Amino acid sequence: MERLSSFFHILSIPYSTVGFIMGFRYEIRLAGSGGQGLILAGKILAEAAAIYDDKNATQSQSYGPEARGGASKSEVIISDEEIDYPKVTEVDLFLALTQESCDSYSKDLKKDAVLLVDSTYVTRVPEGSYKIYKLPITDLAMEKVGNRTVTNIVALGVVVSLSKVVSVPAGESAILARVPKGTEDMNKKAFKAGLEAAKTL
Repeated sequence: MERLSSFFHILSIPYSTVGFIMGFRYEIRLAGSGGQGLILAGKILAEAAAIYDDKNATQSQSYGPEARGGASKSEVIISDEEIDYPKVTEVDLFLALTQESCDSYSKDLKKDAVLLVDSTYVTRVPEGSYKIYKLPITDLAMEKVGNRTVTNIVALGVVVSLSKVVSVPAGESAILARVPKGTEDMNKKAFKAGLEAAKTL
């Protein structure tokens, strides 16, 4: 388990005004199969918030029984206040790239949560009052970039666009800081493809 915590910005606020300030806490769960790069996507999202958008973030991960091929998830909490409890309890946005991960990790969704699924591989979604969005994310990686290994970055573009919990420049900066040298242009293209695809929803 890896957690990223960043508290870079301390505001001097008069005590009398504290009660009138409402902070936000946004919980994201990214799920798919091992090897799809969603652990990396979670790290990128947390770093985009903490390093580039001056927010607080934690990131954690877990794997199914198989490191590659089994269901895995990455969870990110983003807040403008200190994160006292770093566990996801009420998911605001859930991404599922496979049916197994959707079935396994669709618990704890908040009412009216955003449920984003890869429409090619997820045909059954949980019942509930969710905002359901379906996109062929893996196919988009092949169609727009020519490489399915950037499916995670395409998905990240969609997540950033739908949630608006981090800025687009922060997302791109975090991607470029994390991806292997020599793949920057491909990943920028994948991120843009996700942002553009989200506009069709």
